This record gives sequence, structure tokens and C-alpha cells, in this order.
Amino acid sequence: MRLPPVKLFKEGKLDQEILSIVLSNIRISDQRIGDIKAQSAALHVGEQRLTELLDRYGEDTVTQAIGELKCRARQQMRRKISDIPDGTYEGISYVDSDGVVDEPLRICMKVTVEGEEMRFDMSNSSPPCMGPMNSVLATTKSSIYLAIKHIFPDVPINAGTFEPLVINDPEGTFLYAKYPRPVSGCAAEVSQRIAEAVFNALVDVMREELFAAPAGTSGNLAIGGYDPERDKSYVMYVISGGGYGGYSGADGLTNGCSTIGISKTTPIEVMEQYYPVLFEEYSLHEGSGGAGQFRGGFGVNYTLQLRRGEARASMVMDHGRYGPSGALGGSDGGTNKVTVFTANKSYTPPHLSKDQDIHIQQGDKIAISTPGGGGFGKPWLRDPQRVEQDVELGYYTPKQAEDLFYVVFDKDSLKIDGDATAHLRQRFC
Repeated sequence: MRLPPVKLFKEGKLDQEILSIVLSNIRISDQRIGDIKAQSAALHVGEQRLTELLDRYGEDTVTQAIGELKCRARQQMRRKISDIPDGTYEGISYVDSDGVVDEPLRICMKVTVEGEEMRFDMSNSSPPCMGPMNSVLATTKSSIYLAIKHIFPDVPINAGTFEPLVINDPEGTFLYAKYPRPVSGCAAEVSQRIAEAVFNALVDVMREELFAAPAGTSGNLAIGGYDPERDKSYVMYVISGGGYGGYSGADGLTNGCSTIGISKTTPIEVMEQYYPVLFEEYSLHEGSGGAGQFRGGFGVNYTLQLRRGEARASMVMDHGRYGPSGALGGSDGGTNKVTVFTANKSYTPPHLSKDQDIHIQQGDKIAISTPGGGGFGKPWLRDPQRVEQDVELGYYTPKQAEDLFYVVFDKDSLKIDGDATAHLRQRFC
């Protein structure tokens, strides 16, 4: 269902007819009305507080203050940009697929720095796609703004912050969706690939400020069905964390939130209380951190079982085809993995990270592994003692440590074999 712009509130009162149209097209509509009322309440509070400022200081003073805040943010951003050497820098990232055609979508980001201004060109990206991974222009631009705020978090956020950022409209690509292209996946997933392309473009020239690619997916999993014990329908929505990329001086964060928000998984005890599911596992996705002088953080594994009734599962995730990219010689992080276990077989989505309407019954299980972050710097520069600690903690197996970091362990003691390690590093590095 699509609604044109209409007023849900008229003269401060909720239009019940429009509300009934919305709610009649939403599952578990009794819960969604709370979201609508919360948004209304937030706007009401904002109106009250702005009115209080106007009453206290007057319209002229408030207007001047807003202008000054924009001016100072613009000045700070221009100063930050001026510290970057002039030049053109390029980065690439990929969306696994659009969920319909099993081919990756390419984001080619060209960033040109000239004085106190940055220009962004994505014109060589993939063309519009059939599935819902097209990005509306507002999301495309917002994703670039988001990336720059990750790089310069101390610059206050307002319209002035983004004036020095010039974004060329990516006409003819999937990053500039036009009607009737489907776009439902752009805000949650494509946005994070756009930000990643900005990071990849600038990391070589901003080594102290930037990092290897983070997990960059919200891990959206929806399970909807009917609970016979409670005699009611439900929709359970799970988002999950992943590894952050390593950066100059430290390893990446494990189980961090997505690039676009600060939300992570709802406590599993709460989901088990409200929905007919049982989480059989919630653990680190060991080995998923990309190797580097500073390794990437780790994703998570979780397995849930449907305890009763029947349900349908759908997912929109990413980094199932390619792991988050390493930087400055670091390795890519581990990929996203999805497996559905039924009574008769196991099922892996053809598109790896995207699927819909998967039928599951009582006793069936869904296993998810989220991506790890990319590694930062050449792996053989990592302190062998830190590699040893990672192996002791179970983050990597001794074989993985040898293959990734060129460090050899004594089979019996699981301590570093110094002579073998030195020989291996000399041979391959």
C-alpha cells in the first residue's frame, strides 16, 4: 500500500479515517498505534520547547542563534576538509544482490577534495535494479553525510555542517531511484554500503582518522506467525550487531551496532518471553575478525528455534558475498551466514543474505552469523603476543593464526613457536 502525503493530524486532532486505512494494512496494528502516538508526542514536545525559547528570547534572537550555529558548523567542517590533501580518491563497495537478480550491485565512490570543499561522484555505480535495493536520493545523500560525521564526530550537526559537501546526483544508477523502482531496503542496508564506499575511498589518505570497514548491516530478520498457546498473531523483528573494523592503534569493537544507528539486538530473554521462540545459541562469531596489525572485531552467532505453531521468516542482510573490506593491507572480515534447519533438510538462501516467506514449523531452527570487521594494516605486523592471546581466548584456531598472521603454535602447549614463526614471517612477508 502507498499513501500520498496527507495530514494524519488536522488542527491537532488525529484523523480516525486515515488512521483506520493505515492500521487495516498492518499486521498487529494494536502495537503500531503506539509508534504513531509516540511520534506525535515527540513533535508536541518539540513545539513546546521551541515556543518557550521564542517567548523567552524573542524571534530575532532565536533566528540569529540558529544562523550562528550553522555558520560555526560550516566553518568547522571546512577546516577539517582543508586538512585533507587535495586530490581525487576512489572507493568501491558491493551490495550482495537486490534480492531478485543474484548479482552484486557496485557502488563506485569518487571523492574529490579541493581546498575546503569535498565533491562526491557515484556515476559509475550499477544501474537501477529489479529488487528493493534501489536507493532514493535523500537516503543516498544522507548516507554520505553519515559517513562524514563518522569521520569528524566533533563537528556539530546542522545544515551548515553539510554545505561544504557537494554531491552529484547519480542519475542512471540504483542510487537515484525513481518511481516505480522498489526501495524498501535502501535505508537499512544500501545506506551502509554507501558509507563504506566513502570510508574505503578516504582511508589511505586519512590513516589516523579512519578504519577498516565495519560489519555494515542491520541484520534484519522478521518472523511472523500465529501462537496457538496465546491465541494471537505476532511479528518478531531481530536486528543484530557485528564487528567494527580495526583502526590505527586498536582492534575493532566486537558486536557493535550498525553503521546507521545505535540499536542492537533486543535482549533474548525478552524475545523468548513475548514470542514462541527459544534461543539455543548466542555467541561470538569466532574467526570473523579480519586479520591485520589491528584486527577487526567479531560478529555474533545466534540460533533460534520455533517452539510452537507455524511461521514465515524473511531477512534483509548484507555482506554475505563479500566480507567487510580490510584497509592498508588488512584482510576482509568474515561474511554473513544464514541457514534454516527443518525436519528434513537444511536450507541456505540462494542470495545468501536476502530471502522472504520461508515456511518454518515447530522445532525448525534458523542459524545466523553476522559479519566481522575488516583488519587494519598488514597482518604480519601484529604483535605475536596479541595473536597468542587471541588463540588462547578461542578467537582464532592455531591453524587460522598461522594462515592469517604467520604465527606458528606448538601443538602441545599452544604457545608460540618462536623459531618457526620467525621463519614463516621471513618466508612470506
